Amino acid sequence: MQTGYEPTQRTTPTRYRERAHYDRQTVHQILDESLICHLGYLNAGRPVVLPTTHARLGETLYLHGSTGGGPLLAACAASSGLPVCVTVTLVDGLVLARSAMHHSVNFRSVVVLGAARVVDDAAEKLRALAGLLDHIAPGRAADCRTPNPRELAATGVLALDLVEVSAKVRTGGPVDDPEDCALPHWAGVVPLSVAAGAPIPAGDLDPGTPVPPYLRKRRP
Repeated sequence: MQTGYEPTQRTTPTRYRERAHYDRQTVHQILDESLICHLGYLNAGRPVVLPTTHARLGETLYLHGSTGGGPLLAACAASSGLPVCVTVTLVDGLVLARSAMHHSVNFRSVVVLGAARVVDDAAEKLRALAGLLDHIAPGRAADCRTPNPRELAATGVLALDLVEVSAKVRTGGPVDDPEDCALPHWAGVVPLSVAAGAPIPAGDLDPGTPVPPYLRKRRP
């Protein structure tokens, strides 16, 4: 397998090209860390962008949906797959500069373009749904009831091959103009991160049910 994705005209930034990354390790890390993605597609000629959950299994990105939802219905009607744009973004810090125009954010993002297909194969669908659970909490798929036929029929999954892919990363501090460096305004980075808190049990949970090990590992 090649170590990187081949850049295309659609995955080459028009600005800050030096921030673009095409290596699989960077792309995979961002996709795996992000809990939410945004799915963009055309619905009757109208652009639609929806948040949803995702999971990467190898070189396939699986997207959760409903069989009655717009993306699944549009994908079922598309003979050669539904053209989509999927994005994820992780914000790592607020970049405060002395100049208003040089404020920024430190971020890591991925854009995936391609034709999404509906997952019809039962075994692949179950693997994808398990992957979606484990993406949220690794180990959860084996620690819950599996979907019944009614639930499977109501749940849709889209699959998108990771072929036309790019990442973009911004790191570091503010880049002020030299003449602004003497201004008496604070400049620097405010780091941001997502941290898991202590699990809160459901109100009707048996008090004797212990917190599973995979959730204890996520606690700060």
